Amino acid sequence: MVISVKNADFSLKKMSLWQVVIIGVAYMTPMVVFDTFGIVSGITDGRVPLAYILALVAMLLTAFSYARFSRISGDSGSAYNYTAQSCGAKAGFFVGWCSLLDYILLPLVNALLASIYLEAVIPSVPYWVWVVLFTGLVTLINCFRVNILANLSLVFVLLPLLLMVLFIYLVIQGVGSEQGYDHVLTLAPLFNGDSSVLPLIAGASILCFSFLGFDAVTTMSHETKDPQKNIPRAVLLTTLLGGGIFISASWFIQLYFPSNVRFNNPDEALPEIVLYVGGALFQAVFLCAQIMNTFASGLATHASASRLIHIMAKDGIFPKATFGQLHAKLGTPLYAVLSIGLISLSAIFLDLATVVSMISFGALIAFTAVNFSVFVKFYLLEKQTQGIKNKCLNLILPLLSVLVMLCLWVNLERNALIFGCAWLAIGIGLFIYKKLKRQNIVIGNAY
Repeated sequence: MVISVKNADFSLKKMSLWQVVIIGVAYMTPMVVFDTFGIVSGITDGRVPLAYILALVAMLLTAFSYARFSRISGDSGSAYNYTAQSCGAKAGFFVGWCSLLDYILLPLVNALLASIYLEAVIPSVPYWVWVVLFTGLVTLINCFRVNILANLSLVFVLLPLLLMVLFIYLVIQGVGSEQGYDHVLTLAPLFNGDSSVLPLIAGASILCFSFLGFDAVTTMSHETKDPQKNIPRAVLLTTLLGGGIFISASWFIQLYFPSNVRFNNPDEALPEIVLYVGGALFQAVFLCAQIMNTFASGLATHASASRLIHIMAKDGIFPKATFGQLHAKLGTPLYAVLSIGLISLSAIFLDLATVVSMISFGALIAFTAVNFSVFVKFYLLEKQTQGIKNKCLNLILPLLSVLVMLCLWVNLERNALIFGCAWLAIGIGLFIYKKLKRQNIVIGNAY
């Protein structure tokens, strides 16, 4: 089996910078801050905003690595292609395979969440019906050109964000009327409770995965105008915008709820948070916004997952004739889109806790590999070692990012590690099969 890396120049790009950013932000599901607040507040002893700041710094380091690669490469494929370019095609294959795990599970998570929310709003409709309707609609939209996806994502992200602004206003009014408006301007949400560092790091480790989305935009390079300019910007802007939203929202939630004392169920604190702040009507409206937000994330994650399958199929990892072709009229990887839809339907039989426990392994593999690949490519291979700037950009920053990723590895859930290793074993089996069959894998031959 011959494995090589090959680059090619491909056709016209379509999306603008801000369309790509919107898809990235939608991928993050900004309102997830309300879902995770109770959990992280308990771990950090009421210092969620500070944990988000640490998580943002950690993710910016990795986002910078992604931006550097996307600036010099017009290829789609994210960590998959970047690792292949630096560490060889075999490493690229296994990083891509591990990354695929998270990409195909995230649409499934969104299907689960949306169906749970919808069943809570309309309990008379069976849960499985919501799964089918949600998955079917997301799949149908993704069958069409990505511009439609970007425009719909804007609508479904903007409205929840407006509600989030209203939430912040209600918090300011509530805190101001009860404790005085001078209390709103305090730094209490940052330095609340215990001052120990380890719980803060543990909380930040959980929150880092709220930022998943900045990496996904790199899978859409060939559908973006001037990708070597716009994709690096999109990566950093998506990370910064997501961080700004998370920190702002968590700041005011923490201001209103210094601890978890008022929550009956801190692990599912969202309904109680909005009920206490805005009342029953606001709670109902907010839940509807959460459904919209989940729908936007479902659209974005479905798009990224299908494109990674398409890219890997073009390289010979999956059947090229089926998954490696763009539909002549729709201009999308139709069969890859449909396959993600079928996988998402398994939400009928799975529960949220099980699926969530599987996520993170692939993301950590990808993040660690890309950071290390920056060091290999620019410092070792291209010998960009002279001067303080090169040493900072090509040696210190990427290795510091790898160190940060190792801290996240320490906090990885046991189930995620077990399932991830099982998935890796399947990838090893596929690799051996293709070698025995003498089937070529040409990484970088996407689109």
